[in-house]
Amino acid sequence: MAQIVKAELLMVDLAPKVVRTDAIQSFVSQETPIVRLTDADGNIGTGYSYTIGTGGPAVISLLRETLLPLVIGREAEEIEAIWRDLLFATHATAVGAITSLALATIDTALWDLRCIRARLPLWRMAGGAKSSVPMYSTEGGWLHIDTDALVADALAMQAKGFAGSKIKIGKPTLAADRARLRAVRDAVGDDYHILVDANQSFTLAEARRRADMLAEFDIGWFEEPMPADDVGAHVQLTAMSPVPIAVGESMYSLSQFKDYLAMNACTIVQADVARVGGITPWLKIAHMAEAFNVAICPHFLMELHVSLTCAVPNAPMLEYIPQLDDITTSRLDIRDGKAHAPQTPGLGIAWDWNAIEARAISGLNATIGG
Repeated sequence: MAQIVKAELLMVDLAPKVVRTDAIQSFVSQETPIVRLTDADGNIGTGYSYTIGTGGPAVISLLRETLLPLVIGREAEEIEAIWRDLLFATHATAVGAITSLALATIDTALWDLRCIRARLPLWRMAGGAKSSVPMYSTEGGWLHIDTDALVADALAMQAKGFAGSKIKIGKPTLAADRARLRAVRDAVGDDYHILVDANQSFTLAEARRRADMLAEFDIGWFEEPMPADDVGAHVQLTAMSPVPIAVGESMYSLSQFKDYLAMNACTIVQADVARVGGITPWLKIAHMAEAFNVAICPHFLMELHVSLTCAVPNAPMLEYIPQLDDITTSRLDIRDGKAHAPQTPGLGIAWDWNAIEARAISGLNATIGG
């Protein structure tokens, strides 16, 4: 083992390549905190997280002022101990998005460092369940996109071998959502997965109405139908819905997923490695879901989640939304609609440091130790 001797911190802001809208918001940017940890042997691990446009400087402040100084001098292989100590150091602000995003930035760097030291890719180090995973696309299904374009994108993804497409719902009327879904189902046929996402926009009564409508089109899952903190409403909806209920992108701890699973409040979990605090808790959520015979289909971050979905046996699909193209030289290996796990040691992300440094936001960088 080797101690961590230096931590470098910065943040870049990445504009989405396409307009992204859902029932409650538009994605205007992707603030991306990045941490590089160097151990005493000179190995470097890189980690990151993200926001969708607000809160990034708060994440940076928590990392710079509180968390990263506590990492210096720690044994890099003691990832579980470091994660728990950092969580305790921020117990006054946990559970919450800012703390989880900051923890994830460090935790993913530690896992990258571990894999580099072991000369293993993350998907093998974390479990090695399979080497590839089917994909579904969200990029062509945003709420503002007209029906003809929805159909065209779904057909294009189907032709590429993708398993399915996700369509955002939450139009002012049920009839408007129904018309969009009917057009896509008529175009792609019965064997292509159509998934829907309401982004927490419905009441329980409206979610029940929409669930009955969704069953008409054999929808694969009904994602985030209601606010994530209303577990009781999800229990009621899951009990009556003819469509599987998916939750998780707006949940920030292992315990929140435990409550949903134990109370039969969902049938699919969608833990986001950045929002739950890193790879360490993500793997626990995945294995806990497996014990409940529940699938995990993670939200966003395909460049990192490809390795995690391949690490565990109960991850049937990966979401296609590119995030890192502007600051990496690597690209996801997609063949016949399947994402293949990177074979290089570490996270499998090849960072373009010239591009990163050119985009780094002034005043939000720091070097600790060294």
